[in-house]
Amino acid sequence: MAHDHVHATRAADGRALTFALVLILAFMVAEVVAGVLASSLALLSDSAHMLTDAAALGLSLAAAHLAARPARGAMTYGLGRAEILSAQANGVTLLILALLIVFEAIRRLVSPPEVHGTLVLVVALVGIVVNLFAARILAGRPGETRTLNVEGSYRHILTDLYGFIATALAAVVIMATGFDRADAIASLLVAALMLHAAYGLLMASGRVFMEAAPAGLDPEQIGRLLAAYPGVVEVHDLHVWEVTSGFPALSAHVVVRAGSDCHELRRALQRLLEDRFDLHHTTLQVDHEAASQPPLQIEVAGQPEDRR
Repeated sequence: MAHDHVHATRAADGRALTFALVLILAFMVAEVVAGVLASSLALLSDSAHMLTDAAALGLSLAAAHLAARPARGAMTYGLGRAEILSAQANGVTLLILALLIVFEAIRRLVSPPEVHGTLVLVVALVGIVVNLFAARILAGRPGETRTLNVEGSYRHILTDLYGFIATALAAVVIMATGFDRADAIASLLVAALMLHAAYGLLMASGRVFMEAAPAGLDPEQIGRLLAAYPGVVEVHDLHVWEVTSGFPALSAHVVVRAGSDCHELRRALQRLLEDRFDLHHTTLQVDHEAASQPPLQIEVAGQPEDRR
């Protein structure tokens, strides 16, 4: 059931990513032309960001396709972590692009070119509408958790939306006051948003690669709950990690009382993990506690000697 849900989620992700990609590519071409005509760094930086949006969406689509392949050969978990690689690549591209925009914005603050505010404003307003639509598609249904793969593309689109809002405000300032440096200042705000999004993606994907426990799952709490279950003596070698987005896994060594039905206890503990923590992929090694051993007797010169 859990695997069926993952496959259904990936199919929905693919449709959303495809639609958003077509939308972003069409608008990106128009924005590049407008940015050149208006001599607007804010528009050109937004179009560059939209290029990375398109690349991010394309990469996410490819990753979703790879992740949908069944496990085979040496890839016993399949290629699910291709989605995490995609999210990490999206974080890196956001980081690099933000730094390039900061460099160019500083240069234009020192020597600002003339910016055509009216054209910038029109394109920015259209960009707000386009990115709102794309963000809504990728956001999914209310309460639905996005995979980290889709989250990477969503962060790209969301920062682009904020960037267009900043660009529109800069255009209004330029039209009202002639302050051309407002365009470069808006670019710096866009870069700051991109750096924030990059940090979030790199941290989240890094946690998966380092096999940290998924957010919201506390290994100590899980261990205490298992150890407190009737019939359980000890729990150790407890590991909780995330194979890929939406696929948490757990393994542990459980020691139960001598004489207990270890198979029934294992099934009960697995049901507990499913109900309380939504953990469906669990591996529990269950052993009975060692029975107390009688003292070893060794005869020495005809007399028994206790070795305790």
